[in-house]
Amino acid sequence: MLARDIMTREVYAARPDDKVDRITHLMLENKISGIPVVDENDHVVGIITEKDLMIRAKELRVPYYVTLFDSIIFLENPIRFNNEVKKYTATKIKDAMTSKVVTVEEDTPVSEVVKLMQEKKINRVPVVRNHKLVGIITRNDILKVLVSKHG
Repeated sequence: MLARDIMTREVYAARPDDKVDRITHLMLENKISGIPVVDENDHVVGIITEKDLMIRAKELRVPYYVTLFDSIIFLENPIRFNNEVKKYTATKIKDAMTSKVVTVEEDTPVSEVVKLMQEKKINRVPVVRNHKLVGIITRNDILKVLVSKHG
């Protein structure tokens, strides 16, 4: 069985310049936990998930620091804090999305997709043909296959 056999073909996709509020409403209304982000050529350039949006909602924690000889020494990673600030204040999807996206070709065996999802600890994988978005596989799609096989 291949990715094309179980993927959802009607995929909601966001554009980098879409407003975060609009995509959040789209996700809530359609009970979707993540949406691929595509450029004008339908190439996957990111993914926006509930987790990315939750960072906006939670209280930002300022990294702990100490001062020593008039210098500030961070005890936590200030780069991570800066990334969280960007996501917290994001108004456009490109500022809140995750850019490193795992995709699979439509002829990838489902067993490989499952392995990838487990190894990378991800819940969804966009499916591409010639680098263009043609579908998405979620944990739910995989569960449907398991139930139909054993049900």
